[in-house]
Amino acid sequence: MKKYSIGIDLGGTKILSALIDRETGKVLEHVKKKTKKDKGPGNIVKKMVESTQELLGDNKALLSEISSIGVGTAGQTDRESGILVAAPNLDCYNLNIRQILNEYFNIPVFIGNDVEVAALGEQKFGAGKGCDDFVCVFVGTGVGSAIVKDGKLIYGATGTAGEIGHIIVDLNGRQCACGAHGCLEAYASRSAIEKRIEGALKKGRKSCILDYLEPGKAITSSMIEKSVEREDELVIQCVTEASEYLSGGLASIINFINPKLIILGGGLIEAVDYFYQKTIKKARAKSLPVPAAKIQFKKAILGDFSGVIGAAFLEERGF
Repeated sequence: MKKYSIGIDLGGTKILSALIDRETGKVLEHVKKKTKKDKGPGNIVKKMVESTQELLGDNKALLSEISSIGVGTAGQTDRESGILVAAPNLDCYNLNIRQILNEYFNIPVFIGNDVEVAALGEQKFGAGKGCDDFVCVFVGTGVGSAIVKDGKLIYGATGTAGEIGHIIVDLNGRQCACGAHGCLEAYASRSAIEKRIEGALKKGRKSCILDYLEPGKAITSSMIEKSVEREDELVIQCVTEASEYLSGGLASIINFINPKLIILGGGLIEAVDYFYQKTIKKARAKSLPVPAAKIQFKKAILGDFSGVIGAAFLEERGF
């Protein structure tokens, strides 16, 4: 068996690529590139290829020891054909990732949804290890989830099961990046919090987040956490609002799917413990009493690497 795989986490703000030890799941090397401003298929492909080349470096012999390249993408995927069908946050549609990367590196390529691969990583080496019935929810640029039942990922009839970010929480609500109105993602993601804070600042609200914000730069999860620690009224208000919506989404999962465990991850969950604690407390309160009493919550253990580790093992899925 070949020793290594390459995992690529293609997210709304970054591409993280890593060389993974297949036996231990350990990240041996990694390369990160930003995607927030350089979107579109041309730029995305260029950065994926460059980051993979950087991982390989001058060691051409290493290529022969790599079993596969796995890519976890933000958006809807056609897993069997290796195509990224739609990723509004990346401005990418019908991008044949498998064909492109295979032509560059002549290695088998497998793709999956970004939260799906994060769930695989957490199942094999993280918070889901030893549990065969859980839902993984990641909160960052968007809100995504994956469902594991009887130890296997549930894909649904069209391969889009787990799109919790696009359940409707307000029939006439805010427009989401997907084009619909009232999606959970438009209320509970880091991007949603960012827009709420920016809107309030433009209207003259005061906030200590301005101490961290540079002109032309985006509000980050770290900035939000620092502002919460300083008990900033505006930021706490926006984070609390997002928590209300996310906890409602989690309560819907608990009532409908009735999992043993919900694993929460992503940049906002990792950075802002206030958001995590408030969300899980409210989710229990909003759920039916019997499942609420049994449900467990855990933070993702693998952090930023859950996606690349899971992506490295996509080939075990068989397509």
